[in-house]
Amino acid sequence: MNAIKKTRRLIETQPASQAAQTLARLVRALESEENFHLGDLYQLDYTAFELAIDVLKEWRLDRYYMSKVKLLDISVQMTTLPG
Repeated sequence: MNAIKKTRRLIETQPASQAAQTLARLVRALESEENFHLGDLYQLDYTAFELAIDVLKEWRLDRYYMSKVKLLDISVQMTTLPG
């Protein structure tokens, strides 16, 4: 499974986790070309940090990949969740 799909699954299954929230912010920043505080990545555990790096690699390689659209959708939905 690629990083984009893994990230989407993490956000869908554990939306309240620090990793899901940080990764969702990263995805929104990548899509909107806005700033993202790299220090937020260093607060993740090693597995989530590696996933974030893999997302960056995949995003760079293929900006128009269809799974990215699904990931962006779930990441944007996170902004409407309470909490």
